Amino acid sequence: MTTMKKFGTFGGVFTPTLLTILGVIMYLRLGWVVGNAGLLGAWLIISIAFAITIATALSMSSITTNNRIGAGGAYAIISQALGLEVGGSLGIPRFISQGLAVTMYIFGFREGWLMIFPTHEPLLIDLCTFVLLFAIAYISADLAIKTQYVIMAVIFASLVTIVLAGYYGSMQVPVEDAVRWGGFEGVKDSGNDAFWVVFAVFFPAATGIMAGANMSGELKDPRKSIPTGTLWAIGVAFVIYMALAFWISRSATERELLTNNNVMIDKSFFPPLVIAGVLGATFSSALASIIGSSRILFAMGEHGVVPQSKWTAVQSKTGQPRNAMLVTGILIFLSMLLRDLNAVAPLVTMFFLITYAMLNVVVIIEQNLGLVSFRPLFTVNRFIPWVGLIGSVLTMFIINSTLSLVSWVLMVLAYGVLSRRKMKSDFEDVRSGLFTSFSEWAARHTAAIGHQQERAWKPNLLVPVQDTAILRGAFSILEDIASPKGSIVLLGLGSDSHAQYLKEDLDPISKRFIEKGLFSSFAIMKTEGFAEGVNFSNQAFTSSFFRPNIVFLNLAEAASATQDFMPIIQESQRLELGAILFAPHAKAMLGQRQTINVWLRDRSPGWEVWDGKRNPNLAILVAYKLKMNWEGSIRLITVCQQAEEMEAAHRFLVQLAEEARLPVDDFAVMNGEFQSIGLSSVKADINIFGLSPQLDVGDYLAQAERFDSTCLFIMDSGHENAFA
Repeated sequence: MTTMKKFGTFGGVFTPTLLTILGVIMYLRLGWVVGNAGLLGAWLIISIAFAITIATALSMSSITTNNRIGAGGAYAIISQALGLEVGGSLGIPRFISQGLAVTMYIFGFREGWLMIFPTHEPLLIDLCTFVLLFAIAYISADLAIKTQYVIMAVIFASLVTIVLAGYYGSMQVPVEDAVRWGGFEGVKDSGNDAFWVVFAVFFPAATGIMAGANMSGELKDPRKSIPTGTLWAIGVAFVIYMALAFWISRSATERELLTNNNVMIDKSFFPPLVIAGVLGATFSSALASIIGSSRILFAMGEHGVVPQSKWTAVQSKTGQPRNAMLVTGILIFLSMLLRDLNAVAPLVTMFFLITYAMLNVVVIIEQNLGLVSFRPLFTVNRFIPWVGLIGSVLTMFIINSTLSLVSWVLMVLAYGVLSRRKMKSDFEDVRSGLFTSFSEWAARHTAAIGHQQERAWKPNLLVPVQDTAILRGAFSILEDIASPKGSIVLLGLGSDSHAQYLKEDLDPISKRFIEKGLFSSFAIMKTEGFAEGVNFSNQAFTSSFFRPNIVFLNLAEAASATQDFMPIIQESQRLELGAILFAPHAKAMLGQRQTINVWLRDRSPGWEVWDGKRNPNLAILVAYKLKMNWEGSIRLITVCQQAEEMEAAHRFLVQLAEEARLPVDDFAVMNGEFQSIGLSSVKADINIFGLSPQLDVGDYLAQAERFDSTCLFIMDSGHENAFA
C-alpha cells in the first residue's frame, strides 16, 4: 500500500517557492541591473516583473481554491480546465525545459564553487552536484524539503551579512547619487530598447512561483497551501529584492556595478557566507526543479499523455514517483553533456511564461463563462488575469521574439499530436461550458438574422427506433447522409419494459456515430404509439435552436411502426421538417455504393428550372452527400410523355445541375409513362424519389420492389436550398 507523506504550506510551498525566486540572479545579476538602470529603473524593473508574477499567482490561487488539483501543478490546473490535450501540450515541453533548468542551475552552482576552489575540475563538480541532487530527490520529497530548510538558513544568513555590511558603513554612495535613473551604459548598443534588455536579464528571477504548485499532489491541503504559500513567498521576495537594490545602489559605484558581477559578495560583511548563499540558491533551485519536473512527468503518465505512461506513473511504497525520477535524471545527465546551455536558456523562460499565460487564460475563461461551478474561495478582480496574460505574452516577445514564436509553435504541434489520440480523462474540463457558451452566443446572433440560413444548412437527422437491429442495418446510410458535419439523434420508442433494452442498445450505437466524427445523442420515449411518440418529440423540438431538420423513417421496421409513417410525414410537413423514407433492398442493401439515381418530376411543357423553393432541394443535397462519401456517380433522370420534349427535358437536367452546382456524371431522359418505362438501362445502387404525404406506405414499398434496389423517398422542409 502506498503511504505518501503530505506537506504543509511552509515546507511544501513557501520554502521551495521563495528559494527558487531568491536565486543566482539576485546574487550575481542584481548589481548589474542597478548599474544599468539606476535604482529607480531597477525598482521599476522589479515591480513590473513581480506585477506579472503576482497577477499570475492570484489567478492560480483562484483556480486552486475552486478545483481539487491533482499532481503536476500547472499541468494539472490547465488539464482540468482546458483538457488533457492542452495540458499535455504544455506539460511535455515544460517537463523538458525544467530538466534543462536543473542543468543550468548545476552549472551556476559550479561557478559559485569555483569561486572558493578555483583549481577543481568543472566536470567533476557538475557530476558530483548532479549525483547529490538526484540522490536527495530520489530518496524522498521529505528529504528534499528538509535539505531546503538548511539552504534557507544559509540564504537568510547571507542576507544578514548584507544587513550588517550596511550597518557597518558599506553604504558610502550619497542618496542623491544612488536614487537615479540609469544611463544603461552596459547595453548602449541596444538603443531605445536598453531598458527592456535589462528587464529580460532580470525577469527569470521572478519565474519561480510554480515550485510549490508542482508539489500539488503531495500537499495536505492544496487549496489552502498553494495560494497562501505562493503569495507569501512572492511578497517576501519582492521586499528582499527592493531592499537589496537600494543597498547595492548605495554600496557600489556605477562602474563597479557594471564590471563586477561579484560586487554583492565583495561588499558584504562576510563574503564567504554570501558565496555559500549563491551555492545554496542554485542548489535549492535545482532541487525544486528536479522534484517538480518528475512530478509533472508522473502526472502526465497517470493520464496517459506520454509514451509508456503506466511505467512513468508507478509510485514507490512511500508514494515517490521513482520511475519518473529516473527519466528526469537521464534527461538532466544528457543535457549536462552539452556543457553550454546558453542557447536554450531563454527557451526555458519561454515555457515558464507560456505556463503563466495559460493559467491566466483559464481564469479569464472561467470568469467570463459565468458558470455556477466557478465559485472559488479566493476571488480576484477581472482585470488581474488580463494583467498576467498580457504581461506574460509581451515579456516573451521582449526577451526573444523568435524563440517566442518557436515555443508557441512547439506547443501547437504537441497539441496536434495529442488531439489525434482522443484521450479520455476522469475529470470534466471547462471546454463543455466554453463550447456551450459559444453555441448560445451563435444561436442568439443567428436568431437575430431575419432571413433563413440556407447556406449554413446541414443534415440533422431524427431517427425513430423500435428495433435496434434494424437501426444497425441502416447505420451506413445514416452515416453517409450526415457526414461529415451533420448530426444524428436516435429516438427510442417503446413500452416501459422495452425502454431499458433500448437504452442499453442505443448508447453504443450513438457512441459509434461519435467515433465516426458525427454529433450523436439518444433519447427514450415511453409510448405505445409510434406516430404519437415521434410527433410529440418533433413538436417539442420546435422550441429548440439546434433541432433535427429531417425525420428518417425506415421501412424495414415492423408493420406496427410503418403503418404510422404517413401521419408522421404529414405532421413533419406541418412542422416544416424534411422527411426521408428509407426502403432498403432485402439482399443488395447499398450494393457497390457507386451509382445514385435522382428521379425528377415531369416539368412539361416548359421544362424550366424553377426558383429554389420549388425544386427537390433535399433530394439534390442528399444525392450530393452520398456521392462525396461514396466517391460515386450521380445520374439525373426524368420521364417525359412526349418524344418531342426529350431535348428540352435534357437541357432542363443540364441547367438544373449547373445551377445547383451538382457534379452529375450522366443525364437520362426516358419517354413514356413512368409506371411502364424499362429500367434495365438505369440500374443503380440507390434510387432517390420525391415523397408525397398523400400516398400510402404500400405505394412506396411497391415502387421500391419494382426498381429492385434500395430507395430513398424524400420530402423537403422548405428550409433547404440546393442553389444557395
